[in-house]
Amino acid sequence: MPDLAHGPRIAIVGGGIGGLATGAFLRRAGLTATVFEQASAFTEVGAGLIVAPNAVRLLRRLGVMEGLLRRAVPLEWAWEFRRWADGGVLSVERLSGVCERLYGERTYTVHRADLLDAVRSAVPDDWVRLGARCTSVDTGPDGALLGFADGSRVEADVVIGADGVHSVVRGAVADPAPPEHSGICAFRTVVPAHAAPDFARRPAQTLWLGPGRHFVHYPISGGDAVNVVAVAPAGDLTDESWSARATVEEFYAEFADWDRRVTDLITAGDDAPGRWALLERAPLRRWSLGAVTLLGDAAHPMFPFFAQGAAQSIEDAAVLARCLAASVADPEEALRRYEAARIDRTARLQRVSHARRDINHLPDGPEQQARDTALAASDPLVGSGWIYGYDAEEALTS
Repeated sequence: MPDLAHGPRIAIVGGGIGGLATGAFLRRAGLTATVFEQASAFTEVGAGLIVAPNAVRLLRRLGVMEGLLRRAVPLEWAWEFRRWADGGVLSVERLSGVCERLYGERTYTVHRADLLDAVRSAVPDDWVRLGARCTSVDTGPDGALLGFADGSRVEADVVIGADGVHSVVRGAVADPAPPEHSGICAFRTVVPAHAAPDFARRPAQTLWLGPGRHFVHYPISGGDAVNVVAVAPAGDLTDESWSARATVEEFYAEFADWDRRVTDLITAGDDAPGRWALLERAPLRRWSLGAVTLLGDAAHPMFPFFAQGAAQSIEDAAVLARCLAASVADPEEALRRYEAARIDRTARLQRVSHARRDINHLPDGPEQQARDTALAASDPLVGSGWIYGYDAEEALTS
C-alpha cells in the first residue's frame, strides 16, 4: 500500500478551467497536486463564458474574484429573447439587484482566458507541467501509472481526469463508446467592441431564436469585445475540436435571411470563426474506479444551452477537494463520495441542456407561438434557482 502519511500523490490530467480549479481547491484544502497539461503554453483558446452565481461564490472563496472582476462584465439583463426575422423582443429579465437578492452574487460574462488566468493565479507554478500529453492510464492495487507522449511515466495515488470531452482518462473508468451525432454544430466568433453596434455592447445576454437555429451574443473582456455563439444544422460535420474553423461565408450562409443585426455581427467578427459539432453523450452511470476519477467535460459533457459547463467543472473541483481532504488515508472512499455527491446534479443538467435544443429551434407556427407566449410569462432567474442557488460545498456537508 502507498504511504499516505503526508497526503496522497494527486495527478490532475488537464490544465483547463476544471483541472486548474481542482488544483486551487486542493491547495486551499491543504493538499498538493501536479497538473499535467498537454499544451506547451496557456493560450486564449475559446471565447466567452457566463459565470453564474453558483460558480461565483466558489471562485470568491478561492480569493480569485478580485482579479477576475478587472475583466469581467456584470450582466444587467439576461435571457433577452428576440425573434429571428425582425429582432422583436419576446422576453427579457433584469439581473442587476435581483440576482444578488436571490442568490447572493451577480452573474458575469468573461473571456475564457481571463477566467483561466484568475484560477491559475491560485495554483503554484511548480505544480503545473506543460507539454505533458497523457497517453495511457494503468490502474493497480496501489494506485495508477500515467504514461506520457515523451515516454515518461508517473505514479499517483489519485488520478483526476480533467482532460475534456476527448478524455484519455475516461477510458480507464467508463465505457469508451463513441458519441452519437446530434445533427447540430456551434459557430463561435469574437467582434471587437469598436466594430459592434451599440445594442450588442450592452451588458446583456441576448438570444435570437429561429427555425433550426439560435444566435447568442454578450460583451466580454471588460467590454472590449462581443462574444458570439450560434447553433445551426451540422450537415456532415463531425469535428468536435475547439480549433476547427469555418469561413465567414459559411457562417453567414446559415443566417443569411435573419435580421440584419445578426448578419452584421457575423461579418464583423473573426476572419476564421470557430465551428465544431455538438455530439450526444448520455450521462455516465459511474465515473470513478479505484484511484481514478473524472471531472468536468471528461465526466459530463453538456450542450451549452444553460451555460453551465465551466460552472459544473468548478463545482466538481470544490467538492472533490473537500472529499479528498476529509479522507486522506482512503482516497478511493473519497472518490466514491465525490461521485455520489455530483453525479445526479450533473446528469440533470446534461438532460435539460440537451432538451433545450428542441425548444429553441422550433419552426414558425403554433408551437413556436406557444413557446413565445410562455417565454413572455416566465421568470428564468427564479426558475433556475436549483442551478444558481446551489452551494456545492454546503450540499456536501448537509
